[in-house]
Amino acid sequence: MHFNFNFSASQILWTLTFAGLLVLLVVLLGRDRVRRFPWFTTSMVVMALRMLSSRLLAGRMPQLTFGEIFLSMSDISSVIAIGVAVEIARSAFRRASRTVWMVASVIVFVIGGTIMAEWGPWPSWKTLMAGSDLSALRLMQLFAQKSDLLADVLIIQVGLLVVLFGRRFGAGFRSHTQQIAIGLSMASTAQLTMRLVWQQIAMHTTIHAQAEYMRVMALEEKFYNANSVVYLVALVWWIVCLWIDEPGAAMTNQIAPPAEAAQDEASGI
Repeated sequence: MHFNFNFSASQILWTLTFAGLLVLLVVLLGRDRVRRFPWFTTSMVVMALRMLSSRLLAGRMPQLTFGEIFLSMSDISSVIAIGVAVEIARSAFRRASRTVWMVASVIVFVIGGTIMAEWGPWPSWKTLMAGSDLSALRLMQLFAQKSDLLADVLIIQVGLLVVLFGRRFGAGFRSHTQQIAIGLSMASTAQLTMRLVWQQIAMHTTIHAQAEYMRVMALEEKFYNANSVVYLVALVWWIVCLWIDEPGAAMTNQIAPPAEAAQDEASGI
């Protein structure tokens, strides 16, 4: 008996990633992690909404309208990603002095801003300010691309700092803060690597025939699938790590009931 599953690798990865996002949200809500990481939780919600809307709306509405919806969600997601980087940094280095925090923040943002400014071409101001619907979409796309790039660079830097110095400030390897930072850094590194490699391929590839175009498109799909695999691994990492309590959390829960009982006895209950 032969089974014929008409699913592409992209469809399988989409399904697994979307299911992983839902499971991660259940873990965040069920294990009460949302209060500590609201921006991270919001980013997962927006990611799930982006995946679902792109799958349900693509091809079912005018291209211009779909572009406006998708790019609006991309812009929101980019801003939230920067908020996630700040949230992880604040959680990891909450014991650092204000001077250290400010100096490190300036250095990290300067590096991120420099890479964002130098990476890739910038369209002309006249093109962006043409006043048409297409120019508005270009502006939204530019904002999403540059903000995503800035967020990825910030997350990689924050992740490296957390791994190197997090233990000194109370965010060791088994802390949820460092575990989230590791997953975020892994996903952002894969994203930047894919961008860099694909940019080099696009710069040094000249298409002369339809067969060459199809080969390049197939290669692009493989890059996106590889990036999706890395993100799926990060989702599994977050699900497992955030399900497990941090060291000391179980002891705190065990100590709390006797303290409450002593208070009840003192009040005569």
